[in-house]
Amino acid sequence: MSHTAQMLLGGLVLLAGIYGIAHLRRWPMRRAFAVFAALWALVAAVNLWVGVAHAGYALAEELPIFGLVFAVPTALAWLALRGRA
Repeated sequence: MSHTAQMLLGGLVLLAGIYGIAHLRRWPMRRAFAVFAALWALVAAVNLWVGVAHAGYALAEELPIFGLVFAVPTALAWLALRGRA
């Protein structure tokens, strides 16, 4: 499995975990979305940094991957939030 696919899967696992905890603790789903988006932005940024600093990719090569890795799980989180409204 490619690293990008692993990151996307990791984002979905984090999303399920945060939304699950929010459901159990009866937090507002908007709060859960904000927590997820902030954590996932941090994880995606670290992934970008590792790709540039340690894997030898150029920033121009890594930015589209960062966009994909951040946007797909975040969009699914937003869609899940909208489905509950």
